[in-house]
Amino acid sequence: MVNYHHVYQQLLSITAKGNVMVDEYLKNHTYTKLGGKADLFVTPATIEEVKQIVKFAKSEQIPFTLLGNGSNLIVRDGGIRGIVMSPKRFTTIKREGNSIIAESGARIIDASRQALQERLTGLEFACGIPGTVGGALFMNAGAYGGEVKDCLHHAVVVDANGELLTLTADELDLDYRTSNIPDKGYIVLEARFDLEKGNYDEIKAVMDDLTYKRESKQPLEYPSCGSVFKRPPGYFAGKLIQDSELQGKGIGDAEVSTKHAGFIVNKDNATATDYIAVIEMVQKTVKENFGVDLEREVKILGED
Repeated sequence: MVNYHHVYQQLLSITAKGNVMVDEYLKNHTYTKLGGKADLFVTPATIEEVKQIVKFAKSEQIPFTLLGNGSNLIVRDGGIRGIVMSPKRFTTIKREGNSIIAESGARIIDASRQALQERLTGLEFACGIPGTVGGALFMNAGAYGGEVKDCLHHAVVVDANGELLTLTADELDLDYRTSNIPDKGYIVLEARFDLEKGNYDEIKAVMDDLTYKRESKQPLEYPSCGSVFKRPPGYFAGKLIQDSELQGKGIGDAEVSTKHAGFIVNKDNATATDYIAVIEMVQKTVKENFGVDLEREVKILGED
């Protein structure tokens, strides 16, 4: 059994006391407002602290989980054991030549906005993606015809052994909503996006149009995990769900959005159990009606 008092003291020897929380509810740190407690929730402030925490967790065989802002994630009601680490203090975004360098805890939306201010084109597609830069690389996030792999040059990561690596986009095996980051146990710390010089007004016009489309079609008034399902070959997930007459159907306070059938929203105080049950209801119903298996885009972590 893990001695968490010992783990807590060791973490305090690595990072400041204010960066370590005990029995922290993860619903306070997820976009869906779902999730039970983490035994220890840590927010390191430097790359060296990240490396030391990873090495410590591995040497002591302590369960270790990385959590961004939880925009494409459901944490179960039982929470997550061991150490949960967040890169929320890594938020710097800067320009170098025709590139944007963004730390992993920064929002990919803010990286897109910085590119606009620098009159650089290529990140417009990300202006409505709610996740962090690290999360965007983790799942090769995309929208409106663009995706991370289109402009990512390289990422700086810490591997499962606590070693710092610089990896090209090709070395991350980016594909439709996937990468090798979870399988390799990489912790993204920084990303470089190679862009092109553009016209401010033209870039802004594209971003304004995409923002309008997002705000008019997506249920942004409620917490959600974004688009729940991957697009099945030859179909649109939202259309299948809509044609199954599932909009407005739910369990507890988790409900298929009436505004966009591809979203499941937390109407008030939904539990992760409710949310997952609605996902399974949608998958079952669409399979019965159309013979199509909807594959989850959202990740599910933690204990029941």
